[in-house]
Amino acid sequence: MLRLDPRPRLRMHAGAMAGAALALMLGACASTPPPMSELAVGAAAVERAAGAAADAPMSVTVARDKLARANVAYANKDYPLARQLAEQAEADAVLAEAEARSIRSDKALREVRAGLRQLRDEMARP
Repeated sequence: MLRLDPRPRLRMHAGAMAGAALALMLGACASTPPPMSELAVGAAAVERAAGAAADAPMSVTVARDKLARANVAYANKDYPLARQLAEQAEADAVLAEAEARSIRSDKALREVRAGLRQLRDEMARP
């Protein structure tokens, strides 16, 4: 009587399943389109935010760094990471602009208040 060992059969199924999983993962990576528009939008946002560097230097630096990392990821064909970093660079650039506007607004408010205080002082003099 001939007995067959079921273990080689299990190894074949496991190997086939691993191969199928690998093929699916590679197919998913290959189907991700390059993030050209995200990189362009991120670069434009960082360029706009460059004017805010004096008032919000840390946020502008973070945005520039993420854009540079996005370009490296794009060059390495890691498109999902490149897209994510480009979108984060855009968000950080918008944040830098908002921070700079807020700082400039606070400064203008302080100047207006100082001017009003000076006018009140002058009006109070006999």
